[in-house]
Amino acid sequence: MADSFRFQFSLIKRVLQFRFDAGTSRGVLKTREVFWIKVTHPDDQEKVGWGEAAPLVGLSPDYREDFEQVISAQLEKLARETWEVDTSSVLDQVKARVPFELPSLRFGVEMALLDWIQGGKKRFFPNPFFDEKKPIPINGLIWMGDREFMLEQIDQKLKEGFDCIKMKIGAIDFEQELALLSYIRKQFSKDQIILRVDANGAFSPMEAMNKLGQLAELDIHSIEQPIRAGQWAEMRKLCRETPLPIALDEELIGTKEKELLLDTLKPQHIILKPTLLGGFLETQQWISLAEERGIGWWMTSALESNIGLNAISQLASSYDPKIPQGLGTGKLYHNNLASPLEIEKGQIRYGDRLWENPA
Repeated sequence: MADSFRFQFSLIKRVLQFRFDAGTSRGVLKTREVFWIKVTHPDDQEKVGWGEAAPLVGLSPDYREDFEQVISAQLEKLARETWEVDTSSVLDQVKARVPFELPSLRFGVEMALLDWIQGGKKRFFPNPFFDEKKPIPINGLIWMGDREFMLEQIDQKLKEGFDCIKMKIGAIDFEQELALLSYIRKQFSKDQIILRVDANGAFSPMEAMNKLGQLAELDIHSIEQPIRAGQWAEMRKLCRETPLPIALDEELIGTKEKELLLDTLKPQHIILKPTLLGGFLETQQWISLAEERGIGWWMTSALESNIGLNAISQLASSYDPKIPQGLGTGKLYHNNLASPLEIEKGQIRYGDRLWENPA
């Protein structure tokens, strides 16, 4: 029988500063708030479990102005609960106690408790990324901006050795975006460089098929969320008739009816962002359902600090992924936590540097 404890939960807020204006279809990001969750036991203050709740503006179901007050109240309630210290059941315990409508908090609590149970080493479960220092292939992300900024990023990613490039589109003229993609494709074939694009729902249903056709001519691997989420009839038609694979992203966020969504829309791929979906357990369930249906998937961070990125990397690694994951966000901030996470030649790895303590 597992031991039962009451834990102490506390919260540390940090405002991360982007190194550049990060353009998305929902606007430009300059800063990013994250909340680090600290778990300790009253009889052992030396062992600490760390998690991260990091709702994303304009996208997370739980992004709200009073988020800090909301999760502080939730953590006070969790401190009054008795927890079974058992890796096989702790995720179910969190699911029962943290509302589905607070997905980033649920993920942060999962992280912190699993970290504590595993010894406070920022390891959550067996995985080759942490245990064997096995690297994970990742894509190089091209942020939205003017043509010159995007071209500069493309050249930098190619120079750094990425063989999978993901470009956000929908911010500038579509013909200019096609020209930038053509710039890569003229130098490298689809066997040399994988090209992914992310529309973040920027296309209208009326124009989407025509634009997908133009992208397909450039041997694009996949397009993420071509039209806004929630338009199931239109998305189902696109997924059925598309000339290039569609990967659903925003469509999954806030969705409890996983099977209904996958069976209705029948996408070629899904994108998994644990912070937005509700953590380890929810993401594992999406993967299981997708694999049963022959639907591809990959995991993507959602601009977390290195604490969250480490957790997502370990989760991805536990599935031994062969295709590039979206885990290249660790260098975005001036004031991220120093960590062992390293990115080199299109891979993320767990190196030998020590973790900086959150403060």
